[in-house]
Amino acid sequence: MKKSLLLLVILAVTGLGLKAQTSEKLIHTTQDFLSSLDPDQKSQVLFTMEDSMRTKWTNLPLGLAPRAGLRYGDFSEESKIKFHKVLSAIFSSQGYLKTFSIMQVDDILHELFEIQYKEGKIPENTIQMIRGLNWDYGNYFAAVWGEPKAEGTWGIKFEGHHISINLTMVDSEYSMTPLFFGSDPAVVEQTQYAGLRPLSKEEDYGFWFVNLLNDEQKAKAVFEDKVPGDIITSPDRPQWISDFRGIKGSELNPEQQKILHYLIEEYIGNLETQKAEEYMAILHEGGLDQVYFSWIGSLEPMKPHYYLIHSPDFIIEYDNVGFLDNANHIHSILRQNNNDFGADLLRKHRMEHNHN
Repeated sequence: MKKSLLLLVILAVTGLGLKAQTSEKLIHTTQDFLSSLDPDQKSQVLFTMEDSMRTKWTNLPLGLAPRAGLRYGDFSEESKIKFHKVLSAIFSSQGYLKTFSIMQVDDILHELFEIQYKEGKIPENTIQMIRGLNWDYGNYFAAVWGEPKAEGTWGIKFEGHHISINLTMVDSEYSMTPLFFGSDPAVVEQTQYAGLRPLSKEEDYGFWFVNLLNDEQKAKAVFEDKVPGDIITSPDRPQWISDFRGIKGSELNPEQQKILHYLIEEYIGNLETQKAEEYMAILHEGGLDQVYFSWIGSLEPMKPHYYLIHSPDFIIEYDNVGFLDNANHIHSILRQNNNDFGADLLRKHRMEHNHN
């Protein structure tokens, strides 16, 4: 018993040390990025924590939703290199590579529409409208809220078409939600990039899991509702879903629980290792018994489908719809209850530093 207790203490202390190292790296890389900017660029990228844009997000292209911050395409090469280090500190390798695959798909999407226009499949007024949407590899914006330092509060937003990354740090603790990733197309079907799928496992593991369910389990998990046109917790809707429905983790056999775990890990595993472990530990504390899974739509790819993974602590949403009957446009999000944009961390900070 004494050895076990000692091991737990060692693990706890080690974990605190790793978290501190991660926070230090985030602070250092962000400071380094800011130091690469000229005064005008700094004035564009820096905001106060009180700025209302900090807690707003959207996945729409720039032509439909202007962004606060400094445009990625206007970064110098030095700044781009240093900003990549910021993102490498935020994400695991898979999350980092997904981010830039999604950005690359914006340029591919332009190319796909131009091909259709040249083939006479899209009229002039439509292609002009599409061009005006301004999705582009360079049209993502970085904003830094507050001053990156070990004490106090600060944050980062990096956002554009199909990406919204929101980090909020309070002293050495930080939140990483909401985290939105999307991809249009979900699978590239033309050009030299044919076959590219930035969010492949979010789709594949979802189908793997739902098709492992037997008929009785599907009766609980699969709903006949119309597939939502977007994720339910989108920017213009409530950020949390209060009702639980679907099949509970306790109603799954061990193999099914394992695949559901794979699916959850795909989302949380996008984050830097220590943050991913922290989020998984929160889920494990409640256990899979507290996790609900629901599905709407086709049980086969390329037709509209949607799933929700819902626990008291986290929401994972995935939606794949498209034009006509061809579902090839993914939206996905990870949210933490009461802590999107660091709400819970900031609440505790204010209570601890209340000088009234």
